[in-house]
Parts: sequence; C-alpha cells; structure tokens
Amino acid sequence: MRKEVLRSLAPTGRLRAAINLSNFLLVPKVLTDGTPVGTSPDLAFRIAEELGIECELVLFDRPGSLADKVNSDVWDIGNIARETARAKTIDFTSPYVLIDAHFMVRKNSEVRELKDVDSVGTTIAVVERSAYDLWLTENLNQATLVRAKSMEEAGSLFGNDQVSILAGLKPALLGQVANNSDYTILYPRFTAIEQAVGIRKGNPQALVFLDELIKELVSNGFIESSLKAHNVHKKLSIPSDQ
Repeated sequence: MRKEVLRSLAPTGRLRAAINLSNFLLVPKVLTDGTPVGTSPDLAFRIAEELGIECELVLFDRPGSLADKVNSDVWDIGNIARETARAKTIDFTSPYVLIDAHFMVRKNSEVRELKDVDSVGTTIAVVERSAYDLWLTENLNQATLVRAKSMEEAGSLFGNDQVSILAGLKPALLGQVANNSDYTILYPRFTAIEQAVGIRKGNPQALVFLDELIKELVSNGFIESSLKAHNVHKKLSIPSDQ
C-alpha cells in the first residue's frame, strides 16, 4: 500500500506541501530567506519522512488561495482548516490541532451573549475566506459580514467603529483586549477551527494513510512537542477524541 500511496500522493517523487503563511499560530516565524517555521512545516516534513521522500514547501499568503489550487497540480498536501465548503473539493484528515474562534465587542455593546450576535443591524468584521468566515456565512442569517483581506484590516474596521463586532481567533483577540480596556471577548467560542491535512478528492488510500499518521502523531506527542517548541502550546488545543 505504501508504494501505491507514494505514487498517487506524490507523483513528482517529492512531497509538495502547501503552507498557509497567514496562520501565525502554526507558522509563527518566517526566516529571512522566506522559509516558514512552525508546526505546520514540521508536520509536512514529518509526513515526507514517513514516505521516505523530500519535502518541498509551497507557500500561500491566505488559506483561500491555497484551497483554490487543489486541482492545479501545484501541491500534494495542504495544511489548512477543514470545513464544509472546502470539503466539496478537498478531502481532509482528522484535525491535529484546534483553534478557538470568538467574537469581540466593546464593553458598552448591547451584544452580551452569543445569541445576541445574529440580529438585523449587527455588522461583523471577518477575514475573508478564513475558516471562521465560511462558518459564519453558513450559520448567520441576519447579521452582516464585512470582509477584510487581513486580521489587521478587520481590526481597523472594528477600531474605527465601522463594524460592531470583530470575529477572530482567540489568540489574536486576546492581544487586542490586552491593549484596549474597552474591548471584551464573548464566551463561549462560536466555533473551533480544525487544522487538518487536505488532499485532492479521489485518492482514498492516500487519505487513509494520512489520517492514520495524523492520529498517531497526535497520540504519540509529536504535535504537542512541536507546539511547545514554537511556544504556541498555550494558544492551541490538541484533539482528544480521535
């Protein structure tokens, strides 16, 4: 089976792994030569090692751009959040880490609980085509999503009173709350972003191989060790029900 997986998953003889550079938790650092450093690259190299081949990192500035290239023969595996819309074109493994997503409001906001968010007149800044943007698109009926190209832009929309709510990943929102006493985060989370490995559809043997490997790397401590090595273990959680 390993030879068949190798042939179908990495037809060029090396593993081309797509990395989303905008995920500052899984790629917390980029070296001066452009090489990304973090758990996402660590995982890509570990998968290539298991296959006995070299790993080539294919870099993307945003997750949507990465997902768009699934059938363009530029990457073999993509480290990206799994969610319903992307699953139409990408097959995903079990998640290897979870990232909580929350809403942030001003302390004088009338929105005090999650049930208050989806209402007429509520505007929410969100990073376009992020996993939580896709989740909100599917689950909100009345609130208006205002999409930004980056978290910095989304934060500016909120900071300049152009929207009433900022949606984002908990670690980024915690930083904003720490810098502004007028901001507060709503609990509980509205969703958890499941970071997984994706491949093009139609390759079931490769998917089984990758899924089993991901579960093994979660259970044997590889993922946890990588998170600790990059000092992000307190900002992410490891799936426990696989």
